[in-house]
Amino acid sequence: MGSLVRVGEIFRYKADKDPGPAVVDGYRNFFHVTSAPGLRRAQLERGIDGPSDFQAVDGVRRPAILIRSSPWKAGSEQTPWHDVFDMNGGHVRYFGDHKAETRVPVGETLGNRTLLQAFAAHQAPTPDQRRKAVPLLVFRSVRRNKQDKGYVEFCGFGIVERVERVVQWARADSSTFVNYVFDLALLDLSSEDDRVDWSWVNDRRNAELTVEQTLAHAPRSWREWVDEGAAALPRLRRRVARASLQRTVDQRPRPGSPEAADLERIYHRFDGKKIEFENLAAAIAARVIRHRGAEYHEGWLTRPSQDGGTDFVGRLDVGIGPSVTKLVVLGQAKCVAPGTNISADQVARVVARLQRGWIGVYVTTGVFSTRAQMEIAEDRYPIILIHGLMLAQQVRQLCNETHAGDLDACVEDLVEQSTAEVVHRRPEEILLT
Repeated sequence: MGSLVRVGEIFRYKADKDPGPAVVDGYRNFFHVTSAPGLRRAQLERGIDGPSDFQAVDGVRRPAILIRSSPWKAGSEQTPWHDVFDMNGGHVRYFGDHKAETRVPVGETLGNRTLLQAFAAHQAPTPDQRRKAVPLLVFRSVRRNKQDKGYVEFCGFGIVERVERVVQWARADSSTFVNYVFDLALLDLSSEDDRVDWSWVNDRRNAELTVEQTLAHAPRSWREWVDEGAAALPRLRRRVARASLQRTVDQRPRPGSPEAADLERIYHRFDGKKIEFENLAAAIAARVIRHRGAEYHEGWLTRPSQDGGTDFVGRLDVGIGPSVTKLVVLGQAKCVAPGTNISADQVARVVARLQRGWIGVYVTTGVFSTRAQMEIAEDRYPIILIHGLMLAQQVRQLCNETHAGDLDACVEDLVEQSTAEVVHRRPEEILLT
């Protein structure tokens, strides 16, 4: 494969950074693939890294920005936040490098400053300005050979689509601090067989080549983005065209993992407490729907004797200003023993309530059967499935962000402070609010 780097490929990233062997411990050597004569080695030592600016024949440019997320650190005192990877949908939500103990202003840490500068170029209005923009190459640490460190997965390349300031918890002393979070758009690589040619990055590091000349090895989507800008993103964003079926084993936390312990605590806390679990399910559904920036409004809970396959109601607003359409969201919540199958018939109860333009959400501590997923995929039902593992992950992220990692306090506050009333109303009434 030479310098070709495939999305989803795992690389060995050894501490000695020796570029010599092509394969180490059964995986291609990151430093072997990315090295080039006369160039300093590419590194992923920091979360936001990459070759520095340099003077080329046509001006100063930065070759690339390399981003690495370390999921195994998420929820720790050093890294209390959780980056979100949706590679199939072409989206990564990545938290910057400001920390509670950082003494410089929030935008002045090396990583945040680098991405903020990149964002400005990624929003440039003309092709000439966008041609000078810096591509992002995204990696995340993965566990292999019983090791948390030393292996990275290539997740794709793209640009900064949006930047937001957020307030985060510092778990060490339960204080708060301000950081940046970056929404990254991963671009399509279908014309390149889902691979990036690292020669493109090395070309961008060659001072004798103009930025126009470096486009020879650039992915088609990058060249089209340079020409067309943000208006082309809906067409250029990475999309994986397949039915997103998950094995039931992949919907359950790994035995003995922190997620498994969290899910058990959630189940035992809410088992037999239908209304309280519906409060949790409604909040997590809102969180999942909003993670790509959607405008979602929580509504109410339905009376247990009259829900007819619906436990909570919400509203999704699509559009801006006067050009907004409102969609009803119907939610079902099912607290069952972790690992319990949710059948196609159970999911069908929610589907049967959906009218034209409505959306369904099913939240459970269990798992969705293959048949249930196949029916949804084949019939293209507009329903979001949130299984036990995803529920545990979302609750853990929420409690790390708002309660310094205290899961019990987080869920108690969520239930006690919920403003959702238990009422008997028609779902379509939420369109009038």
